[in-house]
Order: sequence, then structure tokens, then C-alpha cells
Amino acid sequence: MSSVWRNLGEHTVYENPWLKVNLADVELPDGRHLDHYLLRQRPVALATAVNEHNEALLIWRHRFITDTWGWELAAGVVEDGERVEDAAAREMLEETGWRPGPLRHLLTVEPSNGLADGRHHVYWARSAEYVGAPEDDFESDRRAWVPLGSVPALVAEGEIRSANAVAALLMLHHLARA
Repeated sequence: MSSVWRNLGEHTVYENPWLKVNLADVELPDGRHLDHYLLRQRPVALATAVNEHNEALLIWRHRFITDTWGWELAAGVVEDGERVEDAAAREMLEETGWRPGPLRHLLTVEPSNGLADGRHHVYWARSAEYVGAPEDDFESDRRAWVPLGSVPALVAEGEIRSANAVAALLMLHHLARA
């Protein structure tokens, strides 16, 4: 018996510039059918830089949906026609005031693949240049260089909680130790 769920078709029940809420007719492996809601999302690009002291540039922000504070990477939706890497650099500059050096792809994660098709593409640079106050300073309370050595403790204490930031920063922590 195959364990593949088959999407036999879906239609949009709500749409805005960031996402679509669709209802799919899903056939389960045993032949039963299930109505399944899913989110169709635009790609998200994230970026940080790691300086010569093995510190990552992060933003400290509040998320009203979960009513939580935490360290995150600068992030945003990839605009139509925009390269993912360019979106990552743009978001880092807009949200931190720092222009990244040459970006490298770190990883791509699917933070909620049981509900959404969103992919988060994470980039990092070995350098950054401070340009000035961030254009989108309303998105965070502060920006700081956070030691990669403190990442495991910050994750354990709940100060880094978004899935994309946890995955990216633990990977960078690992790379810094290698």
C-alpha cells in the first residue's frame, strides 16, 4: 500500500497579496477523501551576516500573533520578478541598516509543510557595512550582533523561537565550531 496522499484538485477560498487559503480534495492512501485547507504562500528570503567575532546580526522583535519576543533574522517576501538572493539583501538592509557582503545560501526550510507550501530561503554573509538607521525600524526594537556561541542557550530559553531562525542559527553555530 502506498502512503502517498493525492491532491485531486483545490480551489481558493480567500486570497490577499501574501497568501491564498485553498481547500483541497485529498485522496488518502486507503481511498478515503478528506477536505484539507492549505496555505499557498510566496517565498520568503532571510539574511544575516557573521562578523570576525562569530557574532550574527539579529533583530529583536515582538510577534503580535503569538504575543512573544525573540531574536530573528531580517526577512521578507520575495517580490515578483526579484531574485531570492536580492530580496534577502534588500530585507537585511531595510530592517537592520547593514548592507551584507556577498551572500551565500545557507539553507531552505519549509516551516509548516503540513499546512503551507511556504519556503524560507536563508542567506548569510561574512561581512556587512553599516549604512545608517534601518528604513523599516518599526519592525524591531533593536538590532544587535549576537554571539553564535550563545545560540543553543538562547534557543533553549525561548529567545530564538521562529523555526527559520532556529534552523539557520544552529547551522551557523555548527559551521563556526567546525
